[in-house]
Amino acid sequence: MTDIINVNLLKREFFVGDQKVAALRGISFTIHEGEFVTIMGASGSGKSTLLNILGCLDTPTEGEYLLDGIPVKTMTKNERARLRNQKIGFVFQTYNLLPRTTALENVELPLMYNPAISARERKEKAIKVLESVGLADRMHHMPNQMSGGQQQRVAIARALVNDPVIILADEATGNLDTRTSYEIMALFQSLNSAGKTIAFVTHEPDIALFSQRSILLRDGRIIKDEKKEKPASAAESLAFLPVEEN
Repeated sequence: MTDIINVNLLKREFFVGDQKVAALRGISFTIHEGEFVTIMGASGSGKSTLLNILGCLDTPTEGEYLLDGIPVKTMTKNERARLRNQKIGFVFQTYNLLPRTTALENVELPLMYNPAISARERKEKAIKVLESVGLADRMHHMPNQMSGGQQQRVAIARALVNDPVIILADEATGNLDTRTSYEIMALFQSLNSAGKTIAFVTHEPDIALFSQRSILLRDGRIIKDEKKEKPASAAESLAFLPVEEN
């Protein structure tokens, strides 16, 4: 089984004035290819710091981080940026879409940095992933013409277009109502069933029920790392939600 993420005795310390703050205190875990893992923890638990390191936006003070077998710690900022573009698809709470740009153009954006891909290929790839997330009829809409759930689907399509080895989602349902959150989680479960590896940061226990495994952080340490025999189905859970009347 291929290790997509391998973290060993990871520490991250910051100085606030002359005081040293330990955000991560020697954590170790592995995420295998095809896993769907939620990373949980209250504010201040270290999950944002961990996400920044996993996303190659920051480096650890001590310890090792291998992304798809590649050691990240000794890389330059530019090398990390290249690795990030090749290996990681990001999905954020706030969607991070360009406001005056269509869904199709937003999804094409990560491919702009790859000179080996022609404009025609770029468009074809973007159309394909937008269709895969159920937005075939919204490709030429601007973000302000779409609901929050539709905007998040565009963001997921953008994360998928480079065919990354892992999707990193940061509170990706945080701005959505319960029904839309479950719809997005059903999409993530579908992507995972198709073979995508997903690490999903959330503070919502009901969202974590839909993953195969949960890692719980507290004060910069892992206090629980458990696999689920049978994760809840987001699609089935949707059926039990009350239908809102207009």
